[in-house]
Amino acid sequence: MRRTRSLRPARTWFAAVCGLALLFVLPSDAVSQPSSDAIESHARVRDEPRPFGAICRIEVDGSDAVAYCHNPYPETDHVRLHIECARWWDIDTDGAPVAVEPAMTERLAGRCWKEIDTVWVSHAR
Repeated sequence: MRRTRSLRPARTWFAAVCGLALLFVLPSDAVSQPSSDAIESHARVRDEPRPFGAICRIEVDGSDAVAYCHNPYPETDHVRLHIECARWWDIDTDGAPVAVEPAMTERLAGRCWKEIDTVWVSHAR
């Protein structure tokens, strides 16, 4: 009786070598990556906007207006002082943007020749 060798170990070894070869030959794009939907729905990712905007206190004294703006947030806020004068011939003013850095306070001032009608501060990122 002639003894035959089993081919089972050779087939297993050949399959393992082929599998490793394919792993190294495949481009990196072929490897599975999480979809963008899975990343967006992750628990640590927030969709809500971050708080923004300096807190401004406005004081009017006759024809002078002063605004003190404090920024408690980590992003810079660009604020502008706007003044509408009460007299038709008095020129309304829109101040230049002033950058209020995080944890800083800036003073904005403006005036009319006569009485002030309205004062407000606008914000921009």
